[in-house]
Formats: sequence, structure tokens, C-alpha cells
Amino acid sequence: MDPKALIEQALEATVASAGQGICPPGLAEAVKYSVFPGGARVRPLLCLGVAAAAGTPNAASVAAAASIELLHCASLVHDDLPCFDDADERRGKPSVHRAYGQPLAVLAGDALIILAFDSIVTGCRANIETLPQLVSILAKSVSMTNGIVGGQAWECEKTVALPMYHAAKTGALFVASAKAGAASVGGCGEEWESFGGLLGEAYQVADDIRDAFSTASEIGKPVGRDAALDRPNVIAHLGPKGAMEHLDRLVERALAAVPDCPGAVALRAQVRSQVRWLIPKDQAQFAA
Repeated sequence: MDPKALIEQALEATVASAGQGICPPGLAEAVKYSVFPGGARVRPLLCLGVAAAAGTPNAASVAAAASIELLHCASLVHDDLPCFDDADERRGKPSVHRAYGQPLAVLAGDALIILAFDSIVTGCRANIETLPQLVSILAKSVSMTNGIVGGQAWECEKTVALPMYHAAKTGALFVASAKAGAASVGGCGEEWESFGGLLGEAYQVADDIRDAFSTASEIGKPVGRDAALDRPNVIAHLGPKGAMEHLDRLVERALAAVPDCPGAVALRAQVRSQVRWLIPKDQAQFAA
């Protein structure tokens, strides 16, 4: 089955099972709304891509990919809340708190984090030896130190070093995707940390660029939020041309950091293909 189809199937099964039993209907609806229809599913596709490059993907690989996407969806729900970005739109539709209200949005984000860990435990039953490492990888990716919780909290501080902010805000889930993909097939996740971190930083830089120079219709969410909220961003730090040059360097460094493995060439091609859609269509503003 196509990797994206595998991811969607796993997400559908996980979300459906979570809504069974005695669950408040509004919460079940908000959780489903948070996950479907999804975006590009970049992180879970990366997880499966690394699993295929390092070995043979299995049920644990798919479970890890789905869990990472659930954590990503949770971060989007919370990031859009009025206390943070106050975003009205996400993925081309009203954000969760606009559609269901702030209380259910907060709870839906919490539920998605819990669901991610439930999903990895259930999905690893046939590959139980991979479970401890995968749970550890997921936990670190959402931690308050180098994880997405810490990344969100850095926005509440008066100052923060841009690389540190990017590493936690976005890089953490890319690191988790790469490490979990390798770990799910019996590989050493630590060998993939540098690749995941560099790629995650590249995606955050690209997100900063698109926030400044894309339109809401192009990216499915409000733009200009970094400047409006005075958040640390690469455009303010390096300027448009410097930001694009920095993005190019990060992508090349990430590709060079792919460990030696049977599928390294195919993985690099996958990454290059996925990165192309990050580049703004109008590049005139980056020439000078």
C-alpha cells in the first residue's frame, strides 16, 4: 500500500477507536476534525521513509508514523488558540477553537497527545522489542526541554536564541520521525538525530519564509503572524535573501547527514521532492 494511504488508514482506525465507548460526542468530533482532512503528512511520511531506507517497514513503523502525526496535530490545535497565535484558520478550514470553542480545543489537543501514546503501544504488539525505544523517542519529542511543549513555551519568554527555538518548536518532531523510523526496524535511532534536526530546522525556516511572503489561501492558515506577534523568525534575523540561502544550506546539510544505509539515495530523493513545495512561488523578493 502507498505510504500515505497506510498513514491515513492507521489514523482513521486510531481516531475511530478513541471515540468508542463513553466519550463526550463533542470531544470525539473535535478530535476527528483536528486530524482530518490532513495536510501533507510530512512527518509520518519521513518516519516511513527512514524505516524503508534503514530496513523493512512493519506495523511498528506505521504505528510510530501515525503517533507522530497525532502529536503534530495536537501541537497545531494548541498553537492556534487565542493565547498563542489566535489563528482563525488551519489547513484551509476554521481552526478547532473556532469550530468547537476553546474548552474543547484545549481538551482535543490533550486527547491527541494521549492517543498518540496509546497508538504506539497498540501498534507495537507484534514488534514489542521496539516499544521502549519508541515510547522514549515520542516522550522526548513533546517534552518541556527540547520538545514541542518547550518550543511553545519559548514564545512566552522575552528572549530566545533562534536555533534553540526552532529546534524545539519544529525540529523535535522531525528528529522523532527520523529516529522512530530507524528504531521501528531495529536500527539505532541516535544515528539519525542530526539528519532529523537539520531537516526540522529547514522546515521551520521555510515556514517563517512562507508566513512572511505567502498568502493565506496558498498555505491554508493566516500569514504575517510572526511579525504581528513579534516572534523570533528567520526573516527578521537574516532578511529575505539570507533566509533563502540559509534554507538551501540546511537542506544540503540534512541530505549529507543521512547515515549510510541501503535506501539512502531514495530517501534523499524523497526529501528533495517534499522540500520543493516549501519554496514560495514568487521568488523575486529574495533576489536582493
